[in-house]
Amino acid sequence: MEDYLKVNRDAWNKRTTAHVDSEFYDNATFKEGRSSLNDIELALIPDLSGLRVLHLQCHFGQDSISLARKGAQVTAIDLSDEAINQGKALAKEVNIDVEFICCDVYSTLDHIEGQYDLVFTSYGTIGWLPDLNKWANVISQSLKSEGKLVFVEFHPAVWMFDDNIERIAYSYFNRDVIVEELEGSYTDGSEEIRAKYISWNHGLGEVYQALKANGLNIVDFNEYDFSPYNCFATSHEVSPGKYMLKGNEGKMPMVYSIVGVKGVGL
Repeated sequence: MEDYLKVNRDAWNKRTTAHVDSEFYDNATFKEGRSSLNDIELALIPDLSGLRVLHLQCHFGQDSISLARKGAQVTAIDLSDEAINQGKALAKEVNIDVEFICCDVYSTLDHIEGQYDLVFTSYGTIGWLPDLNKWANVISQSLKSEGKLVFVEFHPAVWMFDDNIERIAYSYFNRDVIVEELEGSYTDGSEEIRAKYISWNHGLGEVYQALKANGLNIVDFNEYDFSPYNCFATSHEVSPGKYMLKGNEGKMPMVYSIVGVKGVGL
């Protein structure tokens, strides 16, 4: 297999350049104090005052900074060096202290010190990882005893469809590597981007079993029939901040959330 880390790093470096100035991420209002965290994850995150938080696959750091604004001591990890550089610059501009580290998820333990009260990761993350057991092991090793994982992700049912949400094009299960060359991105202003991507689909059972095998007890699980982001070809806003697929409103899950606790109730 090609070096998926290099391929995806190059792709996300290109995306980051477009994303930073996009209306989708709306950096102008973020700099003025808007939180980038959505109601789904806010309902799952505890009081963060004084807690150590590890944010995996942080992109250019809006969520990392939002977590720090809530009182957390945040370490943020991402594969893209361009995203990490933009995250550092953004944190400095808004005068919020976040430690940004450029590395792939699987090498996280080589770059951090000590353990964390909370690991956070959300939206479009695990599809870039081939092995969820290794991912779950990093989470478990990063957490203190009774530390929490808060994980929010697009539902694997959505990833079965082609880009136009017209037909089932991919397996629900992690059976084949997905190699694509795509134009644009999920944000405005990304039309000039053309890049190669390597990804994998992961069903709910695979996610659950990986976390369980690595000492995480699932204490909360939910599925949602909407996305907080307008990032699919046929999605449209059905109420403020809630997007559904046109013609399939309320018929299929678009997002799921998991809260896991290390070493409790196992």
